[in-house]
Amino acid sequence: MKINCIAIDDEPLALEIIKDYCSKVAFLDLTKTFVNAIESIEYIRTAKVDLIFLDIQMEELNGIQLLNSLNTKPFVIFTTAYDNYAIQGFELDVVDYMLKPISFERFIKGVNKVCERMQMETGLTGISDNAKHPAQEPAFFFVKTETRMERIENNEVLYVEGMSDYWRIVTKTRRIMTLMNAKKLEEVLREPHFCRVHKSFFVALDKIESIERNRIKIGDKYIPVSDTYHKTFFDLIERKKIG
Repeated sequence: MKINCIAIDDEPLALEIIKDYCSKVAFLDLTKTFVNAIESIEYIRTAKVDLIFLDIQMEELNGIQLLNSLNTKPFVIFTTAYDNYAIQGFELDVVDYMLKPISFERFIKGVNKVCERMQMETGLTGISDNAKHPAQEPAFFFVKTETRMERIENNEVLYVEGMSDYWRIVTKTRRIMTLMNAKKLEEVLREPHFCRVHKSFFVALDKIESIERNRIKIGDKYIPVSDTYHKTFFDLIERKKIG
């Protein structure tokens, strides 16, 4: 999934920063930038725009006036040097309010909020469906590599292996190294699809080919099950066993 976004700011340097940050995030596609809010209206009306990075204080038409002029509003992240518009931002249902100067870490936090909102809204098909079915687990997650944010589909993960301070995520087609603490990884790789089986290993349960004593086979990889995680893992397997 790509998020098509535009940036509107009357400061060229601010636009360059947003452009640089977007280039480092694999799922963001910055399709256009504008130094004048009025010039953006027709583009927003006719193009597919999922997200706007929007400055507030601009000449002729400010960011709040622009939003109020739109019949259909994309997701919006305010990017401003002023903190006195936060309440108006809340009333306009903007996803985030980022104060300049914006760090890359803060930028990532904002776009992750957009991902979560998009996931929630596209996953709900109506009140009756939502009442019948519990909220679905996200079908993908994002990890930071050296220079980019990489999207990883849950169903592609085979296993994850700890490598000193890093984790290596092994999928059907890729091996991705990321610096992430184990607690954060456990929040993403959780039951019923994943299980931690060792201090250095998480496995995708549906990718297990065989289990022999305390060893799991996935492809040509043999993964140990440690004493710490033995009961949790084999309890899960027992629940999936037939006969």
